[in-house]
Amino acid sequence: MTLASASSVLDAAGQPARAEGDAIRPPRTAGVQIDHLTVRFGERAVLDDLSLTLERGELLTVLGRSGCGKTTLLRFIAGFVQADHVTGRLTVAGRDLTDAPAHRRNLGLLFQSYALFPHLSVFDNVAFGLRARRVASGDIARRVADALKLVQLGDAGHLMPAQLSGGMQQRVALARALVIEPDVLLLDEPLSALDANLRASVRSEIKALHERLPDLTIVCVTHDQDDALVLSDRTLLMRDGRIAQLGTPQQLYEQPIDSFVARYLGAANLLAPSLIFPIGDARHNEREQFACLRPEQLRIVPLGEGPLHGVIGAVDWYGATLSVAVELDALPGQPVLIAMQRVAGRMPTKGERISLHYEVDDVVLVRP
Repeated sequence: MTLASASSVLDAAGQPARAEGDAIRPPRTAGVQIDHLTVRFGERAVLDDLSLTLERGELLTVLGRSGCGKTTLLRFIAGFVQADHVTGRLTVAGRDLTDAPAHRRNLGLLFQSYALFPHLSVFDNVAFGLRARRVASGDIARRVADALKLVQLGDAGHLMPAQLSGGMQQRVALARALVIEPDVLLLDEPLSALDANLRASVRSEIKALHERLPDLTIVCVTHDQDDALVLSDRTLLMRDGRIAQLGTPQQLYEQPIDSFVARYLGAANLLAPSLIFPIGDARHNEREQFACLRPEQLRIVPLGEGPLHGVIGAVDWYGATLSVAVELDALPGQPVLIAMQRVAGRMPTKGERISLHYEVDDVVLVRP
């Protein structure tokens, strides 16, 4: 489904009529295919033999620490990478774009800085890309109106950017990226400039937008794990120019392959398997891996009613939830974190001796 599919005119063959100046493109196939991408600046490999496939309509978040290569990956797809050494192949919507200039790639771009023209109205900002493509004026008016309605700014075309809030400016930039009906929408830290409340609101709007445009492939670079968990069909976590793990947010959270992934996607207790698995369990004697337990998988019970025993060292209140640190008898100096819902009744208190209960089936073994 394209941006203007609800109002597109059909030609004699029953296909959407093409506005003057629009490029003839083949039918959409897979979203993005990257094969053996390596990007070097001097001796440093920012991306190292990375291969990746996105299906049409998929929303992928690219997550990782500063310098891991996530922005370079986005810039490679966009056609903006200038490096000492670049090898690899890029296919978008069935077309080989490896050597295509940026303006020939039919990609929508949304940057964290919005990059709106302050001297142009909202309408003219959104129409800018269409005019550059020499689309007919009547089609420009229709497509800009459709794009602004899509981002819930249908009545804002006459306003200037300075008259808008940060969240509204972000939606104008999003409409400008969508109005060209791109094969892929690239989002570079789109929420980083927003405060916490507005960030959550715009995140929800991007998710809703993806649901309204199910054929649009989206790649979103972020450093925020909440963006990845809320938005993604799949999440790509990067480390030092390579893929640390690729999968659904649930897979990365519940089945991390190593300690780096486990800790990046939230708090994780990484403990010796001999402490967690009972004698007789084949995992009890595992020496090469950690037992990973998320804080919410541990439950505080009266002393003696669980396999782990210790003293509560701290209780932090976060409104509806509590974070409790427990110093285990068997693991002095390495507090274990427990997350629990705040409920009516007795609260855990610092200095209290307690036991911890967990389900062995919830425990995942991860590499160091």
